[in-house]
This record gives sequence, C-alpha cells and structure tokens, in this order.
Amino acid sequence: MEKMSIKAYAVKHKLSIFNVMKMVKSKKLKSVEITEEGKKNIYIILDNETEEEVEKSIVYHEDETSDASEIAFLKKEVELLKLEIEEIKRHILLLS
Repeated sequence: MEKMSIKAYAVKHKLSIFNVMKMVKSKKLKSVEITEEGKKNIYIILDNETEEEVEKSIVYHEDETSDASEIAFLKKEVELLKLEIEEIKRHILLLS
C-alpha cells in the first residue's frame, strides 16, 4: 500500500491542493492521518480502483490551440462591434 502527501498527489494529477483536500473530505480518496514531529499530516492511500475513478472524474482544461482560436474569434467580434459603433455614431451625427 503506497502513501502520498496531498501536495504530491495534487502535482501528480495536476490538481489544486484545495481540490485534493475536498476529495479527501468527501471520502472520494482514501486517506490516513499520521502525526509526524508533532504535526498532523494527511496521506492519500493509493490503490488502482480509486486512481481509475479519480482519472475519470478529473476534467482537464482544453488545449491552448482552442484558446487561441477562441481569442481570435473574440478579437474579430470586437472589431465588428467597433465598426457598428462607428456607423451608429455617424448616423446620429447626420440626424442632429
């Protein structure tokens, strides 16, 4: 039975320490509390079943290429909005 600290587990699965703590508190991860040098440390007990469940439940952020395409799309939208604002300004000036 292998044990891993919360921080090491978070790094391994690319999660925040906060999310790993939530998983421990909600009993999604098996853990044990060990007192070392007067401090209580929580260690996660690794087993294959739990690891498979965790891997399935983790939602990873989309890759950067989709972020870049989204940014490009938004920049085009901003340009279109700027043009539309200019047309409205011209129209208002003509009416007054």
